[in-house]
Amino acid sequence: MEENLLILLAALPFVAALAMATLSTRAHAAAAWVCGAFLIAGIASLAVLHGEVAAGNVLRAGWTWVPSLGLSVTLRMDALVWLMVALVYGIGLLVLIYARYYLTKSDPVPRFYAFLMAFAGAMVGILMSGNILMLVVFWELTSILSFLLVGYWHQSQNARDGARTSLIVTGLGGLCLLMAMVMIGRAAGSYDLDVVLLSGDLVRADPAYPVILVLFLLGCFTKSAQMPFHFWLPGAMAAPTPVSAFLHSATLVKAGVFLLIRFFPVLGETQLWFFLVTGTGMATLLFASIFALFRHDLKGLLAYSTVSHLGLITALAGIGSPGAILAAIFHIANHAVFKASLFMAAGIVDHEAGTRDMRRLSGLMRFMPFTGVLAIVASASMAGVPLLNGFLSKEMFFAEAADWHNGTWLDNSLPWIATVAGIFAVAYSLRFIVTVFFGPPPVDLPRTPHEPPAWMRRPVEALVLICLLVGILPGLTLGTTMNLAAQAVLGADLPFKDIAIWHGFNTPLIMSLVALLGGAAIFAVFGRRIAAGPEGPPLIHRIRAVRLFESGMTLVTRRLPDLALTVAGTERLQPQLRLMVLVAVAVTLAVLWGGLPRADEPLSTPFDPAFALMWLIGASCAIGAAYLAKYHRFAALVLLGGTGAVTCVTFAWLSAPDLAVTQLLVEIVTTVLLLLGLRWLPKRSEEIPGDRLVSARLRRARDMVLAVVVGGGLAAIAYVAMTAPLVPNVGDWYLRNAYQEGGGTNVVNILLVDFRAFDTFGEITVLAVVAVTVYALLRRFRPAPESESPARRDEDADPRTLAEIMLVPGIIMRWMFPVLVLLAAYFFFRGHDLPGGGFAAGVTLSIAILLQYLGHDTRWVEARLVVLPVRWMGFGLLIAGVTGLGAFLFGYPFLSAHARYVDIPLIGDVPAATVIIFDTGVFALVLGATVLMLVSIAHQALRTARLKESREAAEAEETA
Repeated sequence: MEENLLILLAALPFVAALAMATLSTRAHAAAAWVCGAFLIAGIASLAVLHGEVAAGNVLRAGWTWVPSLGLSVTLRMDALVWLMVALVYGIGLLVLIYARYYLTKSDPVPRFYAFLMAFAGAMVGILMSGNILMLVVFWELTSILSFLLVGYWHQSQNARDGARTSLIVTGLGGLCLLMAMVMIGRAAGSYDLDVVLLSGDLVRADPAYPVILVLFLLGCFTKSAQMPFHFWLPGAMAAPTPVSAFLHSATLVKAGVFLLIRFFPVLGETQLWFFLVTGTGMATLLFASIFALFRHDLKGLLAYSTVSHLGLITALAGIGSPGAILAAIFHIANHAVFKASLFMAAGIVDHEAGTRDMRRLSGLMRFMPFTGVLAIVASASMAGVPLLNGFLSKEMFFAEAADWHNGTWLDNSLPWIATVAGIFAVAYSLRFIVTVFFGPPPVDLPRTPHEPPAWMRRPVEALVLICLLVGILPGLTLGTTMNLAAQAVLGADLPFKDIAIWHGFNTPLIMSLVALLGGAAIFAVFGRRIAAGPEGPPLIHRIRAVRLFESGMTLVTRRLPDLALTVAGTERLQPQLRLMVLVAVAVTLAVLWGGLPRADEPLSTPFDPAFALMWLIGASCAIGAAYLAKYHRFAALVLLGGTGAVTCVTFAWLSAPDLAVTQLLVEIVTTVLLLLGLRWLPKRSEEIPGDRLVSARLRRARDMVLAVVVGGGLAAIAYVAMTAPLVPNVGDWYLRNAYQEGGGTNVVNILLVDFRAFDTFGEITVLAVVAVTVYALLRRFRPAPESESPARRDEDADPRTLAEIMLVPGIIMRWMFPVLVLLAAYFFFRGHDLPGGGFAAGVTLSIAILLQYLGHDTRWVEARLVVLPVRWMGFGLLIAGVTGLGAFLFGYPFLSAHARYVDIPLIGDVPAATVIIFDTGVFALVLGATVLMLVSIAHQALRTARLKESREAAEAEETA
């Protein structure tokens, strides 16, 4: 049951996100109820699992994906993960209730809930991943979904900028984390998290440990907004307040500090870890607390306070003592509670008063007394006032900062930095409360402030109640849970630590008193001056990290490329192709420098004059096509078809009938499609100016030399490959196992639809994307005016001549349709044992439809098309995908095939395999993609005719 519950916990948010796609944009209440039901189900599942986790057990579920690469889909839960997942589900439910009343009727709420639930699922995936590579996948997924959430109000420039910045910073950090995880897995000998957590000595002893640590910390610091990567988080405040409350409390920014704590046994306990992690955390704690005091925007102040508290947790993870790890976990939970309530309170003020600018807000306690009391309690918890949860974890932090660890300068400075940061934390908490809720009544607000709807305030009330309960009764509420989470990190032998309100009059208490009194004094003395000053600390308020980042991005993405284009580039296609080919040639020469490895006794076949003559004809056609392509495109296309025909015969000559059939069918389709496309290119009947100049001749000579070098090089490589002695390879395995494993004798088809079916699935997906892209481009394509002119004809020619000429060919093409349908079926059903298959069948049926377009009017053909090409493509992808997923029902990997003989009465044993179903999907998609591109070209004639008719009608009206 535990395994099923783990899978349920990981899947519920994603299922909820998919459910949102079925709802109307106006279904506000229904969307909230559906998502709430999923979250409540997750909370119930956590309650069921609590007993196992509290007993110290590590729960696991999943399956192996690619064992040779160490890839597996594994879910893992211990006490730390249970706590973090509970925060995601619990605060997610409260944010959901809050968002129900915060968002307006004009907002597409189901889309918001879909993003929010998918984001929660990605965060749960990070927490529960039992494979470190799978963890990185969910890590990057949170970056993508946070981009969508921050940019939810995409009509706002600030939202778009904030979303882009957060995606770039956290996405680049994710790439660093991926490299770190790959190196950790290689050092530990496994990518399984349990194995990695037990391999700390191996990883720390690895010569690449400094590189691993730096890459790992870059991933964590960018996600948790540690300096100097902190700037993306205040920019993300352009998101709706429910997003800010969720991201800043239980999800996105907590992913980095969670990973620091999780991997402390692997990468910690070194001097380098201490200086990098603790130093960065303390610097972030101090400077962010100073910046928070000078912010005039409510959410901006809370954002910098979040950065500061994340620095506190990071510093504790860097210290790494048992008390520090326990304090870090405790503060993650406490910060999630009071920060979510503060963001919701700030959102209520913005929602009801119409502004978040603290310079315009004052005296709101008169209008919003209940909200004011709730905000005061939450702010006091953030400041570390006694009898609140924030006071307890901050006291534990002060105790660890004051304790001796290694005697270094950083260790000795910890209590001083912590105290100064605590002073500024009290100051900005006081500013949040006093400025907004006390003082004279506000003047000239966009809206008259008032209390929000009761259920919009209920989540804040629940969170503030938790602040009080944990602050007054810490041992009874979270004491056991916190100790179990710490044991999950440091080991089951870690002794329980009593979390209590009073530990005597000691150094941490003195530091807290200094922070409270000092913060109150700073606000009392400088409060008015701060409110009247610029948004930022004195002297450095003009320096904005986000502007430096934008300038750097502009330099890298625009100015340097423009400079490179000016110096060594061009916007013309031909020089770009020439440069690309030259680079390919240079790389090939560098790899093969010293000559191609030629065999002592190369394989050879007897010389055949007929084969040589055939290749001579093919080469002549290729050269002729290249020579005539500029002025005689039709003749060049015919010669190109001749080269394709020679290639087809070559495949058949060399005993590759599958390739020969495919080449022939594709050659027919591409030649006809190119022929139809030539109709819409401007005619080139006159000589190009300057074509006979010396510079033009030199350019063509240069291109000729380059073409000869590339063609000759490829021919040499092909010659060496074909004359090399045969050695055992994977092809031998395919030949031996095609019949036993795939149930067929056509090894090529078995390879495509069974052994390498995943590759084929990707290829047909690409084909679908290409077909849709061609269709979209040609819908906007308008041919040049000179290409719209009708073909030249004699003045006395009968306009019905063309229809009369095509009468007999049209009838023959119509008669050929059922014949080609039977041929397509023949190719399809024989493909498992003889040359053919779904691809060949799809191209064959495409030729049948293509002939109808050539022999009849476009409208006549499309009036008889039963299934539209796009639906063919959709059904094809669906059939192929469902076939692969069907293997999961029987416990096999995606796209695993099954083959057996079926006894049919009067016929006997008939071979049958599930790959036939997959091949049906290939057939449908190839047919739909080819016909869609054909339709796109054919419709150009209809558009041109309609434009011509409209122009003639307009001219007739003007004449009349």
